[in-house]
Amino acid sequence: MQITEIYKSLQGESTHAGLPCVFVRLTGCNLRCSWCDSEYTFTGGRRMASEDVFDEVKRLSPHGGLVEITGGEPMLQERELVPFMELLVDAGYKVLIETSGERPLARVPKSVIKIVDVKCPHSGEADTFDLANLDALWSDDEVKFVLSDRVDYEFARDFVTRHGLAQRVNAVLFSPAFRKDATGARDSSHCLLDPQELADWMLADDVPARLGLQIHKFIWDPAVKGV
Repeated sequence: MQITEIYKSLQGESTHAGLPCVFVRLTGCNLRCSWCDSEYTFTGGRRMASEDVFDEVKRLSPHGGLVEITGGEPMLQERELVPFMELLVDAGYKVLIETSGERPLARVPKSVIKIVDVKCPHSGEADTFDLANLDALWSDDEVKFVLSDRVDYEFARDFVTRHGLAQRVNAVLFSPAFRKDATGARDSSHCLLDPQELADWMLADDVPARLGLQIHKFIWDPAVKGV
């Protein structure tokens, strides 16, 4: 697999936010979201055998625990990734994969929790989610929408309703986008959409979703990598 970085930190998003987690960040992405905070994953990285990646995960978290596969877009490396995820599961790890849902998800092992980031209009990558992947979602999975304004919010709200997401998955997450050049202050001033405004909209519309903040960007400088 082509790997950008492997590190241990706290999970910053999803219903697992706050838990210790080993992150395996794969290299390469076929989308170019306007607010992307991981453009450094688009190229480079290093080639690693699955066994060596597994050894590094075990070194960082020898007694099991949470592992997230992320990117970039990890499903671009599906051929090697699927057996690697099975290896982690068989070793007793709880595995998450973060993906845009643009690539087919049917081969992701059922025991792996999919966190699917459906792209909204102002990401610049709207309509890239493959609707066939709705049938690959299980009750433990989560669907995330990163929002930068009211247009994105209305898209996400209507998508949730139209596809009955709250009945399909464990959680629907609405998260304000961060400016990709954010640095310094560890507060919501970097959010492209004020979390309070988003909360007001969600309450007014009684949306069956939870508001999520990227807590790692409030704990550490939002420009810091590997946290």
